Amino acid sequence: MYLLATRPDLAFSVCLVARFMDRPTEIHEAALKRILRYVKGTAGYGVLYKKTSDELQLSAWTDSDYAGDLDDRKSTSGYLFMLGSGAISWSSRKQPIVTLSTTEAEFVAAASCSCQCVWLGNVLKHLRISQKNTTIINCDNSSSIKLSKNPILHGRCKHIDVRFHFLRDLAKDGIIELVHCRTQDQLADIMTKPLKLDTFCDLRSKMGMADLVCLT
Repeated sequence: MYLLATRPDLAFSVCLVARFMDRPTEIHEAALKRILRYVKGTAGYGVLYKKTSDELQLSAWTDSDYAGDLDDRKSTSGYLFMLGSGAISWSSRKQPIVTLSTTEAEFVAAASCSCQCVWLGNVLKHLRISQKNTTIINCDNSSSIKLSKNPILHGRCKHIDVRFHFLRDLAKDGIIELVHCRTQDQLADIMTKPLKLDTFCDLRSKMGMADLVCLT
């Protein structure tokens, strides 16, 4: 669990097996051994922060895996924040409610990401790294983006918990902006679901992760 502070590529797998800590079975033990084998083979990996002359601008990706938990049918939320060339904040967590559609699952994930965005903005402000532009949050679900901008057209969203509609106010005030991105460019995918090897390695590289031992 402590490796998650420096290894965003482990977030989904470790948080998934951690749900079964109280009553693990042989399947969970096998999954844990597989994670440990991956850690052993990538012991030198970490997030590489490159020096750049450009202004540091915070950007984010948010995603969800609809009803991914087969036991209680709850979805998994994931987000990833980049500052410069590397990731600075990430999360993979099961949602507290059962969502009724992919739109709702993505909306809940985006709301959680927005709360983290506000907190990171305050931290950067304290460090005198001002964010002059609106923070862009990349999402691959068009319906949740439309819901955040114009809720009047979506009567099916009335049952969503009030606390998740905080996202609308942030979008209205220009603090954050949800924009659509292709599924292939969705970095938060690595936080919400198992991926093919090529896709996993590609997203891991885009997060700024590299073999630091080889670089030295």
